Amino acid sequence: MADLLCLGEPLIEYNQTDPAQPDRFLRGVGGDVSNVAIAAARQGCAAGMVGALGADEHGAAIRATWRIEGVQDDLVATDPEAPTGVYFVSHGPEGHRFAFLRAGSAAARLGPDRLPTAAIAQARALHLSGISLAISDAAREAGFAAMRAARAGGTLTSFDTNLRPALWPEASGGLDRAREVIAAALALADVALPGADDLSRLMGSDDPAAQIDWCRAQGCAGLVVLKRGAEGARLATPEAQTDIPPRRVSPVDATGAGDCFDGAFLARLLAGDAPEAAARWAACAAALSTTGYGAVAPIPTRESVMLAQSAVQ
Repeated sequence: MADLLCLGEPLIEYNQTDPAQPDRFLRGVGGDVSNVAIAAARQGCAAGMVGALGADEHGAAIRATWRIEGVQDDLVATDPEAPTGVYFVSHGPEGHRFAFLRAGSAAARLGPDRLPTAAIAQARALHLSGISLAISDAAREAGFAAMRAARAGGTLTSFDTNLRPALWPEASGGLDRAREVIAAALALADVALPGADDLSRLMGSDDPAAQIDWCRAQGCAGLVVLKRGAEGARLATPEAQTDIPPRRVSPVDATGAGDCFDGAFLARLLAGDAPEAAARWAACAAALSTTGYGAVAPIPTRESVMLAQSAVQ
């Protein structure tokens, strides 16, 4: 049985490996919570996915990758009537850009009636994200039902804001609706893993202390780890706040770095690390993940992170 369950949408990724050759893409596996599960597994955590895939080549490729990585997929349904989602990543001077083909995906059709609530209540931790709650009404209902089942069973609940404005169209309430849903999820989270850029959009402030206060005001009384990209992170426990410095690297692609942070942090937390030690480990893992292309291939193993940390001590 998995210690960490990740609920959301797995996707096939086509990543542009060389901006000078814009028609060349490398196929891989993506989707934020799938990245989290793989990152956790590479740190030695027993991780599994909850969700749905299409009965297609892309779905089979994702399952094959999970099995290689040691991520359990027995709680992932196969939907014969819907496709597996796909996205493309391209790179330029302004950073990486995403294009998605996910409308009507199998994951978006997974509602609360198909949730493995008993397994969720028996896991040690459940992780999901703002994307998990944004891809459809059914997925949003499933996400909140899963969080309630986790809390009822004593399972640690983890939530990453992972705001994607394109998933919150103005016709459906736009940013106001995103803020409402994310706030409700933070109220159910024992561990909040927001991105600073997300909170800047949601609350209009770039101040880390104010951003953490906003998460607290929504009802998150546990750990808040504010991910600040190249500036590192800030860990807030109910008693204190600590800045976590970044690991200096030569980045080429930041795709999935925040997801890598989440997976590494949760893996170390479940392994018994204190929150600050887990956050320092996760910051190092996330930095290392930016030194290669794609969301999954450059995620470091536990041994790689250990070696990188020992090199600077």
